[in-house]
Amino acid sequence: MAATMYRLRGRWLSLLGSVVKDSQRVARPCVAAQTKICHKRNYSGENLAKYGGRNMVTALTGDGVGPELISHVQEIFRYAGAPVDFEQIEINSSSSDPDFLKKAMLSVQRNGVALKGNIETKFDDPTFRSMNVDLRVQLELFASVVWCRSLSGVPTRHKDIDIILIRENTEGEYSNLEHENVPGVVESLKIITAEKSTRIAKYAFDYAVQKGRKKVTAIHKANIMKLGDGLFLECCRQVACLYPDIEFSDMIVDNASMQMVSRPQQFDVLLMPNLYGNILSNIAAGLVGGPGVVPGVNIGRDYAVFEMGTRSSGRSLKGKNVANPTGMLLASCDMLDYLGHRKHAEMIRDSVMSVMNEQKIHTPDLGGQATTLDLIHAVIDDLKPKTQSWIEK
Repeated sequence: MAATMYRLRGRWLSLLGSVVKDSQRVARPCVAAQTKICHKRNYSGENLAKYGGRNMVTALTGDGVGPELISHVQEIFRYAGAPVDFEQIEINSSSSDPDFLKKAMLSVQRNGVALKGNIETKFDDPTFRSMNVDLRVQLELFASVVWCRSLSGVPTRHKDIDIILIRENTEGEYSNLEHENVPGVVESLKIITAEKSTRIAKYAFDYAVQKGRKKVTAIHKANIMKLGDGLFLECCRQVACLYPDIEFSDMIVDNASMQMVSRPQQFDVLLMPNLYGNILSNIAAGLVGGPGVVPGVNIGRDYAVFEMGTRSSGRSLKGKNVANPTGMLLASCDMLDYLGHRKHAEMIRDSVMSVMNEQKIHTPDLGGQATTLDLIHAVIDDLKPKTQSWIEK
């Protein structure tokens, strides 16, 4: 046992030394190296192939209420005349055969874009790999974007929230590098690289410029994880130098969590590594009404997967006709924008906002009495005169 422990100690000291050297070597030149990569990227779906003027989109059903919410999106698209067809792939947490994930991956690669229900992860089974993470990593969907905005018709504790949360999506604590050295001792490796930290920072600042935002705040724990989070923060600072018109600051994650629930209006764009971004996105979603009202997207150079902003599958709501479809509808509007169908996106989004804010037709999660179908029918009724005016023109 003693010999084993000495070997482990020697291995860790060697690893630590190499990490220190690597961090010192790569932290400084990371901006110059990554700027060249980022300039090649467009992150736009307008050049995707169309068939007869219509886009083909993969529909990944997921667990819980995912399949029914996706079916409601398809119905709304039919009424709105959105030029989109769906290739539906049945995939959920019970699809343990690797071929299911492979089939889903090939469909997204073929179509370039997907609308996705959440796939549950079996946290009590160490052998079960998260399909959500595998999709993001294998498709190189390196950026998660969740835009949390107050809805005027939804009563919440805080008003005037408008926060864009951008997280690195492929490394950090989600690297799936865990093992048990000896019984009762588990090593879980958090991976932070200069290349990917700079890439997500560049994306966040570009997104801020595109959306007319004024401030980017990097969230970290560099006071404790000086090498890993320190490298992330260093790369964010270097990228910030390329954007003198964007105010840059940083905040430790525990303080950011407190500030989020006490004064969320101070935040504009949040730039985060993987785990912190997941946590703060859920906090922000809760502040504006919960998982039912927030859309999200996982995006990379070649592919984009649109879904609700939080990872709640709504398993307890399945088949009860009470799930809030707003988040999935808004995610589908973002998908239409990505595909270049902006008029259809604007029309559907306006109808959803009218139903939520003016008509105040709310499902039980927002304190209302409406069913899922009540809300869907209200959106369709709001759409009908708009589509009729298109026909008449």
